[in-house]
Amino acid sequence: MIPNKSILSLLFLFLFQILLAQKPQKPSSVEIYNQIEKLNFLGSVLYIAAHPDDENTRLISYLSNDTKARTGYLSLTRGDGGQNLIGPQLRELLGVIRTQELIEARKIDGGEQFFSRANDFGFSKNPDETLQIWDKEKVLSDVVWAIRKFQPDVIINRFDHRSPGTTHGHHTSSAMLSTESFTKTNDPSVFPDQLKLVDPWQAKRQFFNTSWWFYGSKEKFDAANKSKLATIQTGVYYQNLGKSNQEIAALSRSSHQSQGFGSTGSRGEDTEYLELINGEPLKDNTNIFEGIDTSWNRVKGGKPIGDLLTTIVASYNFSNPSASVPNLVKVYQMIQTLDKNHWKTVKTEELKKIIAACSGLYLEAVAQEQEATPGSTISLKLEAVNRSAVPMQLVSVLTLPEQKSTAQNKDLKNNNVENINLSLQLPVNIDYTQPYWLKEKGTVGMYAVNDQKNIGIPDVIREVKVVFNVAINGVEIPFDRTVVYKYNDNVKGEMYNYLDIVPEVTTSIINKVALFNNANPKAVAVKVKAGKDNIKGDLRLELPKNWIVTPASIPFVLDKKGSEKTVYFDVSPPKEPSEVTAKSIATIDNKAYDTDQVVIDYNHITKQQVLAPAESKFIKMDLKIENLKIAYIMGAGDEVPSSLTQMGYTVILLNPEEISAKKLELFDVVITGIRAYNTVQVLANKQKILFDFVKDGKTMLVQYNTPDLIADVAIAPFPLKISRDRVTEENAKVKFLAPDHRILNYPNKITTTDFEDWTQEQGLYYPSEYDTAFTPILSSHDQGESSKDGAVLVAPYGKGYYIYTGLSFFRELPAGVSGAYRLISNMISLKNPKILPEQK
Repeated sequence: MIPNKSILSLLFLFLFQILLAQKPQKPSSVEIYNQIEKLNFLGSVLYIAAHPDDENTRLISYLSNDTKARTGYLSLTRGDGGQNLIGPQLRELLGVIRTQELIEARKIDGGEQFFSRANDFGFSKNPDETLQIWDKEKVLSDVVWAIRKFQPDVIINRFDHRSPGTTHGHHTSSAMLSTESFTKTNDPSVFPDQLKLVDPWQAKRQFFNTSWWFYGSKEKFDAANKSKLATIQTGVYYQNLGKSNQEIAALSRSSHQSQGFGSTGSRGEDTEYLELINGEPLKDNTNIFEGIDTSWNRVKGGKPIGDLLTTIVASYNFSNPSASVPNLVKVYQMIQTLDKNHWKTVKTEELKKIIAACSGLYLEAVAQEQEATPGSTISLKLEAVNRSAVPMQLVSVLTLPEQKSTAQNKDLKNNNVENINLSLQLPVNIDYTQPYWLKEKGTVGMYAVNDQKNIGIPDVIREVKVVFNVAINGVEIPFDRTVVYKYNDNVKGEMYNYLDIVPEVTTSIINKVALFNNANPKAVAVKVKAGKDNIKGDLRLELPKNWIVTPASIPFVLDKKGSEKTVYFDVSPPKEPSEVTAKSIATIDNKAYDTDQVVIDYNHITKQQVLAPAESKFIKMDLKIENLKIAYIMGAGDEVPSSLTQMGYTVILLNPEEISAKKLELFDVVITGIRAYNTVQVLANKQKILFDFVKDGKTMLVQYNTPDLIADVAIAPFPLKISRDRVTEENAKVKFLAPDHRILNYPNKITTTDFEDWTQEQGLYYPSEYDTAFTPILSSHDQGESSKDGAVLVAPYGKGYYIYTGLSFFRELPAGVSGAYRLISNMISLKNPKILPEQK
C-alpha cells in the first residue's frame, strides 16, 4: 500500500522545518504583515550550489522578502572540508558548525535550508574527481529528491555547468547535477522508489546566476552584452523594515563566522543577472515567474482563499495585528477543506505561525534539565498565554514521542498565563540526540543516511515535542513546540538550549592521538561522565594484545548527572612500530557504553551534541625530537600545539600582544598557526621582533596563509608571494629537491614513505614566487599539473632559519600521520647546534 502522500508531506514539512534557534522568535507587527503577504504568493525558487557560503544571500533575500516567493537553498555539502576560523573543529565537526550557520543565515534572509548526503572531502580541481568520490548517482538522486519535495517553479544554479576546471570541482558538479536533474525530476522511471513518497515534478525554468566573477573581471563583465540575461533589481529598500535588501543579505552572510565571511551591508541600486539554461524563454526579462500562476488560483478551490487574504492584507492593523485573527482562522478552515496537495501543506504551517504571532499566543514546553537518558521520566513546565482579546481555549496537550494526550479545557484569557506541570516518559529505544547524518559510518565522499525520508533535512531531528491543541474562535488548531531547557545567565539573561537525549554514561580518551617514541609505558587519561544520577561501573581501555594495559579495568562511581571522573591507565607499546585504535569502554550492569560526547557550543549557533566512538589512535613510531621550547602564536585556530605537546615538546601559547624581544628569549622556536597573517592584525607590528629572533640564532616556522594578508605585513624577511597553488591529492608522489638538506635528515631521516597515508590534501596556498635566499625542499603535483615547489621553503637569516610551509600539518598531526610528525620535528630542530656528519 502506498502511504498517503499528503500525510507524508506534512511529516516532511514537520521534519524539514528549520528548528528555531534556542530563543523563540517574536516577530514584530511589520514582520507579521510581511508574512501575511507571503501567504498570498504561491511560487517557489530553489537555489543550488555546493557549500555553505556559496549561496547568493542578496538574491535569496530579495526573492523571499520582495517577491514573497518560497525560497530554498540546497547546499550539496555541509562544508566539512573547509577551514575553521573560530575554533579547532575540522571535518565532520566543522560540518556541524557550518550547518548551523546556514540555518541561522536562512532565519535572517527568509529562505529555507536543505542538504544532500555529499561530504565535502576537501578541495577538488575538477568535477570528474568530485563525482567519483561523491558517488554521482546518489548525489543526483538527492538533488532529484529535493526538487520533487520542494516543487520549485524556478531553479537557480550558483555555478556554470559548462566550465569544468575553472573553479572548485564541487562548484561545477553542483551545477552539472542540477542541470541533469531538470527533466529527470518529472520522469517516473528516474529513481522510482522516491515516488512512494513524492510525486514527479517539473520546474518551469532553470537559470545560471552569472556575475563578473565568471567573466574574469568587472571590466569584462561591464563590457559584455547582457541583453539576453534576465535581470533582477535586488537593491531595494524595505521602508517598513528600515533596511535595504543588501543590508539583510549582509547580516545573513555574516552568519558564516567559521569561514570569516563577515559582510558589510550596502545600499543603493544592485542588479543580479540570470542566464536561462533550461525551460521556457522569457518575454519579460525582469520576471522569472512569467507564465506561472503564483496566486491561489493554481490550487483547485483556492480562489476564495486568495480573495480573503487580499482583504486581510488591505485591512491589516499595524497597531493591533490580532484584529486579523478571526479572518486568518477562516482561511485556516478553508485550506483544510482543500484536496490534498503541496500548497495546502506549506500554507497550513505558515498560517499557524502567523495566527500565533498575530494573537501574541505564546506556547512553550520547558524541561527541568538539559539532558535526559532513554527510558527516564522528565518533568515539563508548559506555558500558554493568549495576549489578545481573541477567544481561545487550550483543549489538550499531546506529548511526543509517547503519544500521550492530556485534556486541559482551559480558557486562555487575555494576558493570563496558564502554567501546567507534566511528566513525560521517554521510550527506552528513543534515539540519542545527534546529527542524524553522523549516526552511521559513511565514506570519504558520502554520508550514510538510509531512511529516504530523512535525506536533505537540514537540522538534528528532535523527537521530544509537545503539541498544544488550541481552539481559536471555536476552531481547533495544533501548535507543536520542541522541548527546550532554559536558564538565567547573570550576564546574558534568559538562555535556551534544546533538550538532549544522552547515554547513561559517556567516555573519552583525552588525547585523540597518543605517541610512543620508545618502549616506556605512558599514562593515558580517560574521562567518564554520568548521563544520570547514581551510576557505578567499570572502565577499561581496549587495545590489541601486543599493547599492555594496566590495570585491566578501573571501577568508578558517579553520584550526580553531569559529574565526571578522569582515571589513568599505564600503556606499554610493543617494540616494533605499530598504529592501532584504542577504545575506552564503560560497563554498567553488564551493558557496555563506548560513546564519546562532543559538545559544540558557540554563541552564534545552537548548542550541538555529537556522539562519536570513544576512540584514539595510538602510535608506536621511530620519532626523534630535541629538547626545545616552542612559542606558538595561534592564528585561525588549530590543534597543532596539542600535537606538539604529545611529541614531547614544551609548548607555550603566546598572546600576540605580548610578543617582545624579552619574552622570546625564553624560546628556541616560534611557530605561527594557520592563517595567522590573515587573522591576527597585531602581527603586522611584531614582525621586526620576530625576524630579530631569527637573526639572533633561532627558528621561525610559518604555517600556511591565504594570499589575503593583513595590510602592510611582510610575512618573511625576504620577498615571498603566496599563491592559490595546492596539491589536493594527499598521496601525490613527492620529490626531494634538496635531499641532503638537514630538514630531510635530522633528527629523523625522511623518505617518501613519510608522505603516505596523508589525509584530505598534501598542502595548500604554496608560494609561487620567492627570493633566491629560499631553498625549496619538496616538489609534488596533482595529476596532469606542473610541479609545485613551494610546500617547504627554508632560508637562513642571520644566525637562524626562517621556514614557510603550506603542508597541511593542521590536518595531518591531529589525524596521527607518522610522517608529518617526523617532518615537523626536523623543522623544529633545524637550528640545533649538533652537526650532521655529512655537513662537517
